[in-house]
Amino acid sequence: MKALTWQGKRTVTVEEVPDPVIQQPEDAIIRITSSAICGSDLHLYELLGPFLDRGDILGHEPMGVVVEVGANVTKLAVGDRVVIPFNIACGECFLCRRGFQSQCETTQVREYGSGAALFGYTKLYGQVPGGQAEYLRVPLADYNHIPVGPDLPDERYLFLSDILPTAWQGVEYAQVPEGGTLAVMGLGPVGQFVSRVGRHRGYRVLAVDPVPERRAMAERHGIETFDLTDTIVDELRDLTEGRGADSVVDAVGLEAHGNSGVEFMQKAVGLLPDPAARQVLDKAGVDRLAAVYASIDVVRRGGTVSLSGVYAGDADIMPMKTLFDKQITMRMGQCNVKNWVDDLVPLVEDIADPLGVMDLTTHNAPLDDAPELYRTFQQKEDGCIKVVLHPSTV
Repeated sequence: MKALTWQGKRTVTVEEVPDPVIQQPEDAIIRITSSAICGSDLHLYELLGPFLDRGDILGHEPMGVVVEVGANVTKLAVGDRVVIPFNIACGECFLCRRGFQSQCETTQVREYGSGAALFGYTKLYGQVPGGQAEYLRVPLADYNHIPVGPDLPDERYLFLSDILPTAWQGVEYAQVPEGGTLAVMGLGPVGQFVSRVGRHRGYRVLAVDPVPERRAMAERHGIETFDLTDTIVDELRDLTEGRGADSVVDAVGLEAHGNSGVEFMQKAVGLLPDPAARQVLDKAGVDRLAAVYASIDVVRRGGTVSLSGVYAGDADIMPMKTLFDKQITMRMGQCNVKNWVDDLVPLVEDIADPLGVMDLTTHNAPLDDAPELYRTFQQKEDGCIKVVLHPSTV
C-alpha cells in the first residue's frame, strides 16, 4: 500500500510499504477514505524527530471502511463505515471507565511514562503506524471506532477523530460561566472549532491569530477576531471591563511564536544523536510559551486557562507567582475522544451544521500530494487551514 512516511526533519515521503495485517484477534483493518493532517503532525515534521524512525507512518485523523476483522471482534463487520479516534484505548480499565481514554491503563506507554498509545505519533506514544495511508490496522477495534452512517460525506464525520472533540474538551475544561467571555489563542483548526463551540454555547468569543485568512474564517461564524500584536492583552482587557476574559483556551501549543532562544535550543537538540536528543527532550525540553503567558495575562482573576495545544517540555518555566496571585485554574491534556462522541455526533449530523464542520477544510488532495501540503500547512501558505487527504476513493 501507499503511506506517508517520516524520513527526517521537514522530510516526509509517500512510499510503498507492506499492507497491515491482523496481529491480534481484537484487530480490524480499515481502508482509509479520508485522513487529515493535524497541527500536532507538524511537531513531528519539525521537532520530535529523535522519537521517530525513518519509515514511520504518520497520521492520526482517519476514517474509512472495514475490510477485515479479527476472530474476537464482535461490534464491527466488513463494510462498516467508521471514524477512528486518535487514542488507542480499551474502554474497560479504571481510567477509561472514568472518561480518561487518553490515559488508558491497558495501552499506556510506560517506557516513556506516557499516557495511552496514539496512532502515528512517535515512540513516546507507542510508535503505532498511522492513518495517512491506504489501510490501517486498528487494535482493540471493538472500542476504537466511531460508527457512522452511509449517507453523509466524510467531512461531516472526519473531525470526530481528533480536533472536534479536542475543541469540545478544551471548552469544557475552560469552565466558562453562563453568558461569559471566552478568549481563544490561535485560530488553527482546533482554535476554529473552540471558537465555534463557544459561540454555539452562547459565550462571547474573542479570538487571536496573526494570519488574516484564519481570522476571516472565524469571522464567518460570528467570532470577534484580533491580530496578534504587542498590545493584544490590553485590547482584550479593555473589552472585558478591564478584568480580562472569564476563560481562555490556548489552542496554539509548543511551537508558538516568540522566544528565539528557546527556538534555537530546540533546533540544537535536533542536531544531537537520537538517544542523546531523546534524553534532553524527555527530561530538559522547553517549549515556546508565548501563548501560555498571554493566556495567563488575559484571563481575569479567578478565571480558568484551558490548554488544548500540545506541549512537550519538562523544564518549562511557569509564572507561579502570577498564577497563585490571580487564583487561576488550569486544565489540560490529550483529548479523551470517546468521552465526547455522544455530545458531538448529533451536532455533526444536524443539517444546519451548527459547528461548521463543512467550513474548515481548505485543501482536499490525494495522498501523493501530502509531502508538499505538509510544507504548505506549516508555512501557513495558500490560505491553508486544514488539509484532508484521500488515500482511497474506491
